[in-house]
Amino acid sequence: MALKERLKDYVAVDLLWLMMLWEDIKEIIITVVITFLVALAVQTFFFKPVIVDGTSMYPTVNDGDVGFSSVVQKNVAGINRFDIVVVSLDSGEKEKLLIKRVIGLPGDSIEFKNDQLYINGEMMSQDFLDEEYVKNQKEISSSGLFTNDFTIVLGEDEYFCMGDNRLVSADSRVYGAFSKEKIQSIGIFVLYPLQFFGNKK
Repeated sequence: MALKERLKDYVAVDLLWLMMLWEDIKEIIITVVITFLVALAVQTFFFKPVIVDGTSMYPTVNDGDVGFSSVVQKNVAGINRFDIVVVSLDSGEKEKLLIKRVIGLPGDSIEFKNDQLYINGEMMSQDFLDEEYVKNQKEISSSGLFTNDFTIVLGEDEYFCMGDNRLVSADSRVYGAFSKEKIQSIGIFVLYPLQFFGNKK
């Protein structure tokens, strides 16, 4: 009889321990799920984390820079000419993100001639480009140009995006214009490395 009572006590203690353990596990699961949902909501509706991969936007941003881009700005202010944007590119099974600059808006006629940008026949300043870097790159370019000549007319819901480092950038000249849906966020605020900390324009 004493043995049965002792076994009952052991079972009761084990059950109590399992119940306490389950409460802890349940709390951890709830915390993880809530954290995931909050992170997903922030990324979807507010900010998108960004790690710069490559030199297509150099020297505006650098390979390996870490920061974030604003989803809110796209939804509230819309997409404007010369905005830096994060663009989604379907690449096989995996989505690839590109960081580029909006050059042309829907309906625009874009022409590059002798390194000058013309939009709808009007010459546009490209003061977001680093003059010294452009000059150095033109000297090593086989054509002597930083941006080779081309002309394109955009359709409805077409945005023409290019990298600031024109000689190495694979952008709308390669992939074609992007739809508004493909532009996920606007701007780059670099957090790391600290020497590049700040909003990039």
